[in-house]
Order: sequence, then structure tokens, then C-alpha cells
Amino acid sequence: MWTRRAFAILAAACFAGGALAADIRAKAEVSCRATAESLQYDCTIKLTNARTNAPLAGVTLMVGADMPSMPMAHNVRAVKAEAEAEPGTYRARLELEMTGVWALQLNIGGPLRDRVVKVMRFEDKHATPGSAPKGPSPHQKR
Repeated sequence: MWTRRAFAILAAACFAGGALAADIRAKAEVSCRATAESLQYDCTIKLTNARTNAPLAGVTLMVGADMPSMPMAHNVRAVKAEAEAEPGTYRARLELEMTGVWALQLNIGGPLRDRVVKVMRFEDKHATPGSAPKGPSPHQKR
């Protein structure tokens, strides 16, 4: 009997903690700058709680990318972002295959699990927030 009760209390505590983490959604600000190497960009990601704007520190952040205009053709393997001194700030270096519009997948793990997608336009010397292309891809036959 005591074992069942202890198990029930432990299970309730685990589920309650998971429910709290599930209520938190992440918000991200991303800025990237070109490096001296062609098609390499240093990106700074600031993660905050979408509701309170409090920094999200102590999470694992993996950053991957793909081109929305060319599904399954250009994908960049996710890299682990390193935490910076400022809480909620992370840095990752991306090595892209070409310039253009890329969708960055920010996969957050640890006590909080979430995914944020940010669309950015990467050019030779800079990167800016972008939008996914509308209509058919310019690379598809018409």
C-alpha cells in the first residue's frame, strides 16, 4: 500500500512539473552576421518566455535550417548553440549551402521543450529577417 501511495505522489509531481513547462512558450529574436568565410554566419539568438519576456536560460538549443523554396533539397544539419554570459542569449555558427531565404528551426530542449521557426534572408555580407516566398518556387518548372 505504501509503495502505491509513494508512486502516486511521485507521478503527480512529475506530471505537474511537465504541465508547467508545457504552459511556457518560447519567443526568439535572431540576428546573424556574415563571417570572413563564404556562406558562414554567426547568429545570436535571444530566447524569452513569450508571456512574461523573461530570459530562457539553462535550455539546450539546436539550430538547423532549410530553404522553404526548395523543400528537401537544401537542409543544414542542426548545430548546438552555446550559451552566452547574458541569460537567455545563445550563439551558433551556421554554414549554409547558398544565399537566399532560409527557415531557421530553433529546437529547445531541457526543462522546456519548444520549437520556434524564424525565416531569414541570407546574402553574401549580411542577413535580415525575411519572409517565405509566395507562390511556386522560381526553381520549379512551370
